[in-house]
Amino acid sequence: MSGAGGTTAARQATGAGDIPVDTPRVPAREAAESELSKPMYHENDPNVLQRGLNRLWDWVAGVFDAAAGAAPGGPAGLAVLALIVIGLAAALWWRLGAPQRSSRTPDALFESDGPRSAAQHRAAADAHAAALRWTEAVQERMRAIVRSLEERALLDPRPGRTADEAATEAGRALPGHATRLRSAARDFDDVTYGGRTAGQPTYLALRTLDTELDEAKPVLPGAPRGAAG
Repeated sequence: MSGAGGTTAARQATGAGDIPVDTPRVPAREAAESELSKPMYHENDPNVLQRGLNRLWDWVAGVFDAAAGAAPGGPAGLAVLALIVIGLAAALWWRLGAPQRSSRTPDALFESDGPRSAAQHRAAADAHAAALRWTEAVQERMRAIVRSLEERALLDPRPGRTADEAATEAGRALPGHATRLRSAARDFDDVTYGGRTAGQPTYLALRTLDTELDEAKPVLPGAPRGAAG
């Protein structure tokens, strides 16, 4: 009997020793994830705050992975760690302040960093083209086209105007170029909001259009539509 009991006790001891200790860390991790996923941390992606939080979360994930098998104090230690993470996130929010929303309306043609002349937009477009940054070159050339039309009083300056709106309005004064203006507006929207990448042919087409528009004569109200140059 004593032998059987000893064997059973030995098996129980061995079985107990073979069971891995798994520290319950899911609640603490979920608390940290829930706090860091609040909308106030993600209002204007991407920005300085968001990049900081991304780096913070990468660090948190690494800490949790490292603590997978041995967290000092068990669940209580992980809870304290989660509170520290939340405190760091709150401190980062307080230090950087709430992100400022851009005053540029969605799909607006111009940025909100102050008006620039057509010549300035053309210079920026040429600089981007020289560096083979065709997407930025297309954007700046389209802005140069619209700004030039505003400077010639063919378009009324209007904050928040989209490329499509500018093309439609300009096409009334320059009907001979209306189709190409609409095409240029689509190219601008595709690379600015559609995620497409511009190439050299697209930029060269806009540059040619810009030159031709600068020399074109507008159709005055009441004049025949074929009078545009």
